[in-house]
Amino acid sequence: MQVFVRDNDVGAALRVLKKKLQREGTFREMKRRRNFEKPSERRTREKQEAVRRYRKAMRKRFEREGY
Repeated sequence: MQVFVRDNDVGAALRVLKKKLQREGTFREMKRRRNFEKPSERRTREKQEAVRRYRKAMRKRFEREGY
């Protein structure tokens, strides 16, 4: 990942970097890896994430196609 610093404006480059990391999910991943996660908790979390992704896709599809 690259962020270019223009006109020695490090503050703006830092904001851009944080936004990119947030969008990519790096902060969420770091927070998740901070503590050990039991395999059963991991399966539960992954199922919940899959359901969330599916519902989001269906919501977008409904908006696009209308059914």
